[in-house]
Amino acid sequence: MTDARTAEADPPWEGLHGHELYAACMHEARAGNRLAMNRLVTELTPLVWQVARGNGLDRHTAEDVVQTVWLALFRNLDRLADPRALAAWLITTARRESQRAGGRKPSPVPLTDELAETVPSTQPAPDAEVLRAERDRGLWAAFAQLPQRCQELLRLTVLAGRVEYRLVADVLRMPHGSIGPTRGRCLQRMRGLLDAQGGSA
Repeated sequence: MTDARTAEADPPWEGLHGHELYAACMHEARAGNRLAMNRLVTELTPLVWQVARGNGLDRHTAEDVVQTVWLALFRNLDRLADPRALAAWLITTARRESQRAGGRKPSPVPLTDELAETVPSTQPAPDAEVLRAERDRGLWAAFAQLPQRCQELLRLTVLAGRVEYRLVADVLRMPHGSIGPTRGRCLQRMRGLLDAQGGSA
C-alpha cells in the first residue's frame, strides 16, 4: 500500500518531457496505471483534436474521433513498442478516423438551456455574418492551395504553447529549429495567396 502511495505521489514520469515522458507513461499504462493513461491523454489530446478539426470535422464529431483514437491506442498499447512513434501513430489514426467520420452525417446536438445562452439572438448582424463567411471562404481557399507540408505544419502549430514545437518537429521529421522559420514562410505564402484573390490575412 505504501509503495502504491509513493508511486502515485512521485510517478516515474515526473520531470520527464517529450519521448522520455511518453515512454515512461506507456510503460506504466501497460501495467494498468490509470494515472499514466490520464497523463498521456492530457499531453497529447490537443494534438489529436487539432488533426480532427483540421480535417473539417465539427466539434461534436471531432470529440467522437478523439475518443475513438484513444480507445484504439489503449487497445494496441502493447503493440506500439517505440514511444517515438506514438505521436505519428496518433496523427495517422486520427486522420483515418476523421476521414471515416467525415463520410457520416453528424449527430444532432441538443440545444440545452446552457448552450442556448451562448447563442446570440441578434448578433452578428446579417451583413457582418456574410462578410465573415466570405473571409473564411477566402482563408480556406488560400490554405487549400498551400503545399501539404505547409498545411500540416500550420495545423499542428496552431497549438503553440500546448504542444511543443519539439513534438511537431518529431512528427514532421524536421529539425526543431526550422519549425518557426518554416511556419513563417508558410504564413507569408498564404498572405500572398490572399492578396492575389483580394483578401486579407
